[in-house]
Amino acid sequence: MCLLLLWYGELVVYGIRQGIGQFQLIWYAKDFKTFLKESKYHDTLKTKFAYKLELIKAIKKFAVDSLGMKNAGSYEKIFDQKNKPLLWAVTACEPYQFVPHTWDYGPLGLMPYKGFFDSTSAQKLALSLEKRGYDVNIFKPSAWSTLGWLSDPVLSTMLYWQEGDLASLIIHELTHSTIWVTGDVEYNENLADFIGDEGALLFMRHHYGKNSKQEKKFVEANIDNEVFFRYALKSTKRLDSLYKSFTKEAIEKFKKAKKDTLILNIVNGLADIGLYNGAKYAKRYRKKLPNNAFFMNFMRYRAKQDDFKKEFYQVSKGNLKKYIEYLKNK
Repeated sequence: MCLLLLWYGELVVYGIRQGIGQFQLIWYAKDFKTFLKESKYHDTLKTKFAYKLELIKAIKKFAVDSLGMKNAGSYEKIFDQKNKPLLWAVTACEPYQFVPHTWDYGPLGLMPYKGFFDSTSAQKLALSLEKRGYDVNIFKPSAWSTLGWLSDPVLSTMLYWQEGDLASLIIHELTHSTIWVTGDVEYNENLADFIGDEGALLFMRHHYGKNSKQEKKFVEANIDNEVFFRYALKSTKRLDSLYKSFTKEAIEKFKKAKKDTLILNIVNGLADIGLYNGAKYAKRYRKKLPNNAFFMNFMRYRAKQDDFKKEFYQVSKGNLKKYIEYLKNK
């Protein structure tokens, strides 16, 4: 027992801290009517928020009734972030191979990211990982799932999202509560992304009508996203090929120079892949070159999309509810 406590001591302390942060989130979350009544946002924004909150209700109802998602009591209250970040997630990866650093979450298995409710702890962990030679990335999640263990609230920043993106986000997180394979984050995140996108398209057609302007806007944005994701995955393979070409005798300075040159080439290439804002993307990433932790993220969320699409049509002939039921029983 003592050995077990020593082994999981850090996890227990971390869990308590995260539990406090999650508890505060739930404790201070308000029902939608109270939020709209008490918030100090101007009337125009309140009207927009009221519309988005009704939309979230409709998205969740559609996900549960039409897709067979688990109704875990999430997204029935809202936490007001007051336009401030709430959570910081740290990911890390080996510098010259796509092997993620993982953390042991006990019954949930190994995870390639660690979240914090304060930026100082996230920065501290990131710095310690960088000192150990890892490529590190800190990002601010738009939402997260407690896998149905708690009633996850809507975060106020979600109310600024476009309709289709909001539907995809909610269905993505509800997928985690409905289907979760312990110890396989890449599978879980890829699946949630796939079902989120497919489910959002069905919702847009159901809620606004086929060929509506809302559906068209979502489809067009998804096409742009798909171009970007495929380019990022292709770029990841280019980097992987470079790393595998390094000999054991290759010195750090040589490897880093080759890596930075290729990543800069990849960033500059964003301007020419047909993105609406390709030049803007290239300029943004040129200021600080992305690293392996950044590229690893695309493998984690997008590398299996074609596999899921193939299975989707094979086992359910494109019926998403049947596919989700198949996955629940798989």
